[in-house]
Amino acid sequence: MKIGEASRLSGCHIETIRYYERVGILSPTARSESGYRRYTDHHIHQLRFILHARELGFSLDDIRELLSLKEQPDLSCEAVDKITDKHLHGIRNRIKHLESLARELRRMSASCSGGHVADCRILESLYRREKQSKIQAMAES
Repeated sequence: MKIGEASRLSGCHIETIRYYERVGILSPTARSESGYRRYTDHHIHQLRFILHARELGFSLDDIRELLSLKEQPDLSCEAVDKITDKHLHGIRNRIKHLESLARELRRMSASCSGGHVADCRILESLYRREKQSKIQAMAES
């Protein structure tokens, strides 16, 4: 099948399919006599796997490794578990960071009196933080 059909069946955009081929995540395709790439059901399954893994936030390097492991069904799942645990750890760290950001934004928002921009506590807080960051960067230099 041609790339348009592969795109339709997998739900993956044509340019994304080409990108996955360029970076070596998608298995190489055969070419027709006229030079068109020819995709198989195996490519469709790979693309769906890649899309689902991307939805879960796995990096392209992790996906490449997972696909490689998938092609070796007799191996232990230990490597897959390590990749997944590492990814889950990263997600938990990002959640903590986002919760911290949410607390800070709530605090800033609560300090807003609803007056004029000249008296805006939110803008004042953002400016103060930016100024502190510059001072800290100069001190570390």
